[in-house]
Amino acid sequence: MSSTPSTAQAAPARAGAPAPERRKLGVLAVAFLIVAASAPLTVIAGGVTSTFSVTHVAGVPISFLLLAAALAIFAIGYAAMSRFINNAGAFYAYVAQGIGRPTGVGASLVALVAYNMMQIGIWGMFGFQVSMLIAEKTGLDIPWWVGVLVGIGIVGVMGVNRVDLSAKVLGVLVALEFLVVIVFDVVAFSNPAAGFSTEPMSPASLFVPGVGAVFAFGIAAFMGFEQAAIYGEESKDPRRTIPRATFLAVAVIGVFYALSAWALALGIGVDKITDPAGISPEEAGPPLFFGFVAENLGVIWVDIMSVLFITSIFAALVSFHNAVARYFFSLAREGVLPAKLASVRRSTGAPWVGSLTQTVIAVVVVLAFAIGEAGWNPESGPYPVITLFTWLTNTGALGLVLLMAVVSVAVIGFFRKDARGVGIGSRLVAPLVAAVALTAILVLILSNFDVLLGQAESNATTFLLPAIAILPGLIGVVWGYGIRRRNPEVYARIGHGADAATAQLGEAENA
Repeated sequence: MSSTPSTAQAAPARAGAPAPERRKLGVLAVAFLIVAASAPLTVIAGGVTSTFSVTHVAGVPISFLLLAAALAIFAIGYAAMSRFINNAGAFYAYVAQGIGRPTGVGASLVALVAYNMMQIGIWGMFGFQVSMLIAEKTGLDIPWWVGVLVGIGIVGVMGVNRVDLSAKVLGVLVALEFLVVIVFDVVAFSNPAAGFSTEPMSPASLFVPGVGAVFAFGIAAFMGFEQAAIYGEESKDPRRTIPRATFLAVAVIGVFYALSAWALALGIGVDKITDPAGISPEEAGPPLFFGFVAENLGVIWVDIMSVLFITSIFAALVSFHNAVARYFFSLAREGVLPAKLASVRRSTGAPWVGSLTQTVIAVVVVLAFAIGEAGWNPESGPYPVITLFTWLTNTGALGLVLLMAVVSVAVIGFFRKDARGVGIGSRLVAPLVAAVALTAILVLILSNFDVLLGQAESNATTFLLPAIAILPGLIGVVWGYGIRRRNPEVYARIGHGADAATAQLGEAENA
């Protein structure tokens, strides 16, 4: 890492177009960053197996297609708005320009909390899987947090370097994930435990008691698809790259997860996987996946997939880390946060202070959970998974769904006075439908939050964790009004920090 950091962009509300060296990402690169955040192998081996184990609903596969359709509708308005707003703060800028600056500040705090919780929570699963793999292969008992701290250091180094380097690394990891899951799918479809069945793809098998929990679990698998706009200032042609990458990612994620979940149901047996007594606690979750692999493909494939399971988690960690760093950058550039957070490296254009800040936050939270492990009863399950992973990732997903619902309303507000040549379907109908659908999903998540946390009955965390995701939004709105009163110049820049850059880009395209 050779170069001197620069704070040249620390306050540039008046900054010009993004430096050419920052515009390195094409459609596939952005799409890989998005898909990496959803962690395909982690979703299939961890998320889908857990959803079946907890809900016992056969229609989990078709739920992915319905969620993909809802998010694609959201993406119509989101993509239309991305043609006119090119800002690394994405949701924050969209809400600020579509609803109002105070609401934009509230959205920015929800986004920072949600993305940090998603990123830090995933470290819990990463640490557990790394320590288990080391113990299995070497016999060494390494605390889960040791592997996490090493991983945080590696992600931190990648975060302060060129973003296209992260995209290339993630591209390789995601390609390998897809390959092994496709192998699993082919074997599962070829060897159904109880014969071939289309029941998992039938709407009738989904809309049964427990459907709310299925949607609540499933939406987390898509978290990260909305990140395309975050890379707008680093894309070669943001007006085309961002919409195409977003739709590509939603389509790939939805179809791939639906087919893979269907394959899992067939491989295990639809009746068995939906019977509360059909799967023992020891088999539930990831062991369902890896047990099938061991039986049908052999131990070597279990080893390969175990390693890729870890790299899948790592890819998601890199992607969410990048998202947090760019939110810090955008907010600091506009004066909402300290200007130093907008510093970028001269050689790479990476927001190095924002990246470093996220790294420090992750270390502090992980160490706090490591200290809190004292006295944990091992019979209650793996501590980093039950607490750090489950608590934080579900809370982060809740925050992101809330943000998407608000952004849908912001799209309508943005085009209300000036349609800007955008059709009524993209600027009104689609975002209205998306707002209703996402609000319904948000209600389902809140009403099933104890199920998501694996609680037999609600306790303090059932209510405290959602509050951590929602309250920052209310605090941010109050903060935004305070900025308007204390510093009108900063208030005027909220959500508009990259407008000059966008204008110059548009002039260049029309020249």
